[in-house]
Amino acid sequence: MPETYDAIVLGLGAMGAAATYQLARRGARVLGIDRYAPPHEFGSTHGDTRITRIACGEGPEYSAFAARSHDIWRELEGETGLDLLTQNGFLAISGAGNRSANHGVAQFLDATVAAARFAGVSYEILDGATLRRRYPALNVADGDQAYHDTVGGFARPENCVTAQLRAAVARGAELRLGETVLSFVQQHGSVSVATNKQTYSASQLIVAAGAWLPAMLKPALAANFMVTRQVLYWFRARSEAAHAEFSPERFPVYIWQLPAPQSIYGFPATGGLDEGVKLATEQYDVATTPDSVSRSVPAEEVRAMYETYVEPFFPGLSPVCVRSKTCLYTWVDKARFIIDRHPDSDRVIVASPCSGHGFKHSAGVGELLAEMVTIGRKPDPRFAF
Repeated sequence: MPETYDAIVLGLGAMGAAATYQLARRGARVLGIDRYAPPHEFGSTHGDTRITRIACGEGPEYSAFAARSHDIWRELEGETGLDLLTQNGFLAISGAGNRSANHGVAQFLDATVAAARFAGVSYEILDGATLRRRYPALNVADGDQAYHDTVGGFARPENCVTAQLRAAVARGAELRLGETVLSFVQQHGSVSVATNKQTYSASQLIVAAGAWLPAMLKPALAANFMVTRQVLYWFRARSEAAHAEFSPERFPVYIWQLPAPQSIYGFPATGGLDEGVKLATEQYDVATTPDSVSRSVPAEEVRAMYETYVEPFFPGLSPVCVRSKTCLYTWVDKARFIIDRHPDSDRVIVASPCSGHGFKHSAGVGELLAEMVTIGRKPDPRFAF
């Protein structure tokens, strides 16, 4: 008979690592399975940095997850010694005229203000002149304005996954890396999981497989999700002086609704001149799969990014792209989360809180998932299938 656990977690990226850690903290006998060895670059949880913000323009229901994630990451920093969270501030920039939506929200700056008020986050509104004076790296228009707070910043995704998996193992969690899940089925009061190496059994199962999730579900459920290819870029500054304008002490993370097809988001420089400055857009027009996605970034794609989204708005950045990476988003309509029990299997929990804004919430979501397993906590009905 297969060995029986209290819970099995499929996928050990942002959400799965957090859930495994939180289950182990609660004394559950937990097994985590991943086809790779997290942190890795094949899914959604990589790229050195991820924006974190408590004032969530996608909806005030997300703010508590982000705030709780900050607390958990600070605790884990003390336990592991890893650098997980930098709170160097957050800007949401917009302006008059036709602007790109962000995560489906047309008035993202206003929605961010509303979320800040709901969450009790102190903030200020900056006009274009103030933005140019305070952040000369940004080429903002006279009519632009921005929301700014000091509690936002960036998390280190690879370090966060590493810290949570280390802490989970230290508390007795078992990990099976390099195993591919072939199927899972609920029967006789438990869930059985078959991999390419072995079969396991647990009282409950958490499926946190990210971009691999749709292939694990029946077509009617899989239709909720759209997997998209996203590209991250690191452009070299034109000089050491220009690079210094992007230092974390002088430059916050930002989301900028541009007069362009897509919004842009980015980070301060976290390394030297030759390591570049990271920024990216988001596209939700072309679907892909983890097996068919193109993971290379051709020169013409880099050039189009620079000419459309970098050169007009960041005068201190050169056309030299020192690095680029692809990642996968798992998108749900209106950029919402799905955290719910499987409609046909009440011992299977599906966790796909991604939609392009999941990482900042992941540690807090992991806590929710663990409590769904251990004490039957109910998630927000807005996260249901």
